[in-house]
Amino acid sequence: MAPLSFTKSLSFVLILILCSSPVLLADHSEEEVEDEHPFLYEEGTGKGPERWGSLKPEWKLCGTGKLQSPIDLLDERVQVFPNLGKLKRDYKPAPATIKNRGHDIMVHWKGYAGQININGTYYKLVQCHWHVPSEHTVKEKRFNLELHAVHESDDGRLAVIGILYEYGRPDPLLSKLIPHVKSIGEEERDLGILNPGDIKFGSRKYYRYLGSITVPPCTEGVVWTIVKKVRTASREQIKELRDAVNDGFEKNSRPTQELDGRPVWLYTKGP
Repeated sequence: MAPLSFTKSLSFVLILILCSSPVLLADHSEEEVEDEHPFLYEEGTGKGPERWGSLKPEWKLCGTGKLQSPIDLLDERVQVFPNLGKLKRDYKPAPATIKNRGHDIMVHWKGYAGQININGTYYKLVQCHWHVPSEHTVKEKRFNLELHAVHESDDGRLAVIGILYEYGRPDPLLSKLIPHVKSIGEEERDLGILNPGDIKFGSRKYYRYLGSITVPPCTEGVVWTIVKKVRTASREQIKELRDAVNDGFEKNSRPTQELDGRPVWLYTKGP
């Protein structure tokens, strides 16, 4: 693919600026559906990803949206853009809970757990959850696991950091959480103070694009940051995450979506 024109590059920067401005969005307390029964991940069930957009009127973006996630991070689509700058994180230990939402396992920070800074806009860390296997792919390769760290600005904008994992050494955060994952039911369980600094990035390099949340209602306008370095988690850790969710959600990954001309940027400075 030929390099993006200056006009397209400028357009994307303007989009990111707009994403940092107040825009009317739905209440984010309901952004990610809590009851998984209305949707499934299995094709051919009538409730699979190909049908999400028709299951409820408020989910129509899942079928008609042009800024949908996840996507494939193909080299030919990616443009190096050093002006994105280093991802600025300032996380703090804070009270947290863990919950089995049926379609995934979620850790929710109840107190102020810190924030990230994107283009001068601060997004507070709200929660993280996992998808098995990964939702984003690299050159059409799907990895064993993906973590999503969800952040929200004061005006309701979302920014999500995605981290990809392959089988290998245990992940430090999951090492602390797996005993709870094994025994948790539908109730929300108190974890005490949990340090989000245990979410290890391992690299300053990242991809950036504009997309959506990856479950109904598939709300768009999400600033995505995918860490370039692929980290590791043990087979046991990933198996426990897979086994803990409800039947039919052992594979809780949405298929990759069309890029529809969106630029994907790569920040490469640093290790």
